[in-house]
Amino acid sequence: MDNFRKVYHAAAYERLSKEDGDIASSGKTESNSISNQRSLIENFITEHEDIVLTKEYVDDGYSGANFDRPHFQMMLEDIKSGIIDCVIVKDLSRFGREYIDSGMYIERLFPALGVRFIAINDHVDTAGGNQDDIILPFKNLMNDAYCRDISIKIRSHLAVKRKNGEYVGAFVVYGYMKSGDDPHKIIPDTYAAGIVQDIFRMKLNGYSQNTIADRLNEQGILCPMEYKHSVGIKVTDNFKTHEQAVWSPVSVRRILENEIYTGVLIQGRHSTPNNKVKKMYLKPENEWIRIEENHEAIVGKREFMLVQKLLKMDSRTSPNEDGVYPLSGLVVCGDCGAPMIKRDVPAGGRIYSYYVCSRHDVRKDCSPHRIPKAKLENDVLMVLQTHIANVMDLKQILDYVDVVPFQKIELKELEKRKEDMEARVIRSRELRDHLYEDMKDGMIPKEDYMEMYEGYTESRRKAEEAVKVLEKEIAAVLEQSTEKYQWLAYFSEHKNIDRLTRLTAVELIDQIRVIDKKHIEITFNFDDCYQSLIRRMKMMGYEINDSDAGF
Repeated sequence: MDNFRKVYHAAAYERLSKEDGDIASSGKTESNSISNQRSLIENFITEHEDIVLTKEYVDDGYSGANFDRPHFQMMLEDIKSGIIDCVIVKDLSRFGREYIDSGMYIERLFPALGVRFIAINDHVDTAGGNQDDIILPFKNLMNDAYCRDISIKIRSHLAVKRKNGEYVGAFVVYGYMKSGDDPHKIIPDTYAAGIVQDIFRMKLNGYSQNTIADRLNEQGILCPMEYKHSVGIKVTDNFKTHEQAVWSPVSVRRILENEIYTGVLIQGRHSTPNNKVKKMYLKPENEWIRIEENHEAIVGKREFMLVQKLLKMDSRTSPNEDGVYPLSGLVVCGDCGAPMIKRDVPAGGRIYSYYVCSRHDVRKDCSPHRIPKAKLENDVLMVLQTHIANVMDLKQILDYVDVVPFQKIELKELEKRKEDMEARVIRSRELRDHLYEDMKDGMIPKEDYMEMYEGYTESRRKAEEAVKVLEKEIAAVLEQSTEKYQWLAYFSEHKNIDRLTRLTAVELIDQIRVIDKKHIEITFNFDDCYQSLIRRMKMMGYEINDSDAGF
């Protein structure tokens, strides 16, 4: 019995993570480092007759920062089942780089389960009695620090790439693909980009997300996930409810809201608290990395902005209609400001449509302000035609006169506004500085002092921001920006309008206020630009007719 020697049934555990390097590529079954670890462990076992290799567990491409690794968990199950009673690794870093959990396994769980632990290069063998109780946790702590250091370096490296406009995501949004010349550069995917443009076009023409999704499905157009599968990209969707995923209102809206289609690259929206906590959280918007004009746009900025405006409107469609009415979401009550909604009234075998105040319709809190749909649309069309004609007159004048006088007038106005803001900055600072003396002299209590101090500080901050904005506007005028009067072109595109369409309405109209059936007020898009240009032309002696805002 004295000659009896226990034979251990060992598990060879090998691990390598991306930050360690030498990860298996698509052309290899495993990395070279895994092979090296295996060789070292097999040689070790050959030299020890009391150890028999029972099973090998390999986690290739998994971080040592946690123990949520598939083969490590399989090894734990085999240990609990009694199949394994010895774990052998190349060194402690291959077992794990997390200080607390590594110590828990090696110093508590394994001894409790009768498991021998061996780290060859670190000379750790819990059965041989040669491990140092002080050195072991210290080495685990060093491995933990290494993992944290690597995590910080990777985060910094990715942040630099993002700031340089390099795309660092694993998958590209529908409509784009990674460039064959540079994987960090994205370019339009011709086919998918065309579908994206169609989606935006349908939305601008009054179609709801439901209708757009239905039309895409009817035409047999693959949804983003299925399209990626069709081109060989392996992605999964946890929300897939059909054997083949289809377009849905949610997937359509996701595309309509994504600013990447305008050439803007926004990265770094999400992060983790540190290398040990893997739960993602949404970072504050001011910490996102935003690069303008980073890649080729699929959708124009103006088109994108109009769609965002439409998404905020109440544009529900009738069950029997594919699209919304031309003025849906643009009409509000002239008294309470609530949206006006369309109601159909049957009479004499016909259907009459009216716009009514929604507050009256639901709670009777306001008068109905009822106006026939056909009359409202006709009136709006007439006013719109007049406004477009006036804009065309302005454009014609600009085409024949030198823009320099307009720039001088604009610069004078901007400089005056800038001076006013700078005076407000100085005044807010002076008032804030005098507060302390007033509190010290007992003129105001401490609570009021704190409240007023914050108020003056906020007022000064807003004024300083306004000064910066005005400085940019002044610089743009001095540079003679070609986009200064671009808004004129938006109206001139509809100069021959003879009927009211949804696209025309959302492009040119900001809001329609209904006072009663005989009185409406229309605010057009770019009204501030329009009024500013009229004011400057009048200052130059031109007679301008600008009475077109309503009845």
